Amino acid sequence: MPSVLRPRALACAALVPLLAIPAVATPAAAAGKPGDDLVDRSAIEPRTAAYGTYVDTYRQNTTDYATPETNPAIGVLSEMLDYFTPGLSWNDGTILNAQLHGANIDTVVSITQNRTAEEADAAYLADRRHQSYSIIAGLGADAETFAALANAGTTIPDEVPADATTVAYSDGGNENGAWADTTSELGSVVQLVNTVRGNWATSNRAKEYYQYMRPFRWSDDVSIVPALLPVKKPDTQALSDGGFPSGHTNAAFLAGIGMAAAVPEHYDDLILQAADLGYSRVEAGMHSPLDVIGGRILATAIAAATLADDENAALVAQATADADALLGAEVDLDADRDAYQARLAEYLAQTTFGLEPVGDTTLAPVVPEGAEALIEGRYPYLSDEQLRWVLYSTELESGLPVVDDAEGWGRLNLFAAANGFGAFDRDVEVSLDGSADGYGAQDVWRNDIDGNGSLTLTGSGSLTLAGENAFTGGVRVKGGELVATTASALGTADVELQGGTLSEQVDGTLAIGAELSLKKGATLELTVDDPSAPAVTVDEKAKLRGALAVDLSALDEIPSRLPLIEAASFPGALPALEVTGLEPGQTASLRVDGDVLTLVVSERSGR
Repeated sequence: MPSVLRPRALACAALVPLLAIPAVATPAAAAGKPGDDLVDRSAIEPRTAAYGTYVDTYRQNTTDYATPETNPAIGVLSEMLDYFTPGLSWNDGTILNAQLHGANIDTVVSITQNRTAEEADAAYLADRRHQSYSIIAGLGADAETFAALANAGTTIPDEVPADATTVAYSDGGNENGAWADTTSELGSVVQLVNTVRGNWATSNRAKEYYQYMRPFRWSDDVSIVPALLPVKKPDTQALSDGGFPSGHTNAAFLAGIGMAAAVPEHYDDLILQAADLGYSRVEAGMHSPLDVIGGRILATAIAAATLADDENAALVAQATADADALLGAEVDLDADRDAYQARLAEYLAQTTFGLEPVGDTTLAPVVPEGAEALIEGRYPYLSDEQLRWVLYSTELESGLPVVDDAEGWGRLNLFAAANGFGAFDRDVEVSLDGSADGYGAQDVWRNDIDGNGSLTLTGSGSLTLAGENAFTGGVRVKGGELVATTASALGTADVELQGGTLSEQVDGTLAIGAELSLKKGATLELTVDDPSAPAVTVDEKAKLRGALAVDLSALDEIPSRLPLIEAASFPGALPALEVTGLEPGQTASLRVDGDVLTLVVSERSGR
């Protein structure tokens, strides 16, 4: 499977100052009641736009409805009217925000004049190939298998034809003239993608209304990829060739979200692939950043409405089951925070383009009606309310161009939302089932989590916290395995192990900001990789009545004393001890040396 996904985070960094999920303002809870420090549940209640809600009106995206008040595809993008007033024709609109418009077109000029030959070729492929075919590359190692099982095909070769500068090539798909077959082994997934991209998914009604020109009509300095010049429409056809929103971007995100619903194991990969395809529209010189941003927002709303529609529930279930049975994609359990942050930065670069805020940057997040359908398959163990809190806590900052629509579609950050909570705005309790399939059994939350809520883990599955976290509500493990891979993974408050296991897998020392309580029936697992520093530091007392499992396998040489836990005090009896990685003839025991629980390693007598 050819891929148009390529690393460009470094190239985008100069354009984008926003390289992490920005902080968001949250509404204060009513004073004087328990839980005052938590965000009120009303924060995730949906709001209504002039057209109603997208999920209820999405079938009104037709020629019968031609205003922001009646057509949701026009209405969801109506913030564009703050920057630009459409005229009576394609070239007589009025610019209301000259600074934003200038930055928008200047960005296209800069990107197109500095693109590489590789980027130009990839932009050509993204333009000419069916977007649903191009999105398959987001399946990574499973892309070739999917293509075979779905009989996916394209007539656009990987190498740009030599005569592409004079011949307009169109994608003929597979031998049946489709990007993939609904009658194939994975036909249900193909049908799901086609349904998400169905009758009410067009961007044309919005293009016709806004009449915001393509960038090459605003500036002669925009350099179109030469191989795409044959498909550039002349000004005589400009009336039906508006730039805002980008139809290719809309299609790419629709295909990506639709496929992610069936193959959630590749959710963020597919969303990043969609963003890459959208960014390529600017590299091609065919669209501006505002066009691409608008395409993403429109697709997000359309996809949510389609996935939330009860008429499509059976199809979603069948596609998910077929993909699970035939594709067998593995869940992504990579806990490398730096790698994730780089991918997040790339996604933000491709979807915000570094455009400066134009509105209020302090607005609280807004979660649209039905938006939970977007990530439902990614989190089979979360309730609808919890899914809405995930979306709430991972949103883009307010004030960026176009994003502050009434319902909140523009601020949804699906890449971040596919990687766990961004904040515990309420107390969070989750249960994973170790015998379940996919993410129902094990998951990794990679975002940096703040907020005043707590985390409680139950069940028999495994959850990994891989962010630099600052939540203040504490951690309780009642069952299953909670894995910490960063020093601040557990936040800043008490950690109580009532059952199950807390596994320390930090490259360094795990910090517990208050009290540690290890009760009978629970286990604390420590992986010692540095014999000179404790594996855990506890700011307050450490009550250790359960089991302590210590793994020394990473050490080349085992000293006679190893600091394990540093705490203010160790009241009560010491925990039951299990040690792996000892050398033959060695034994181990625990003792408290001042404020450090130490592992004492000795040789068996008689050796």
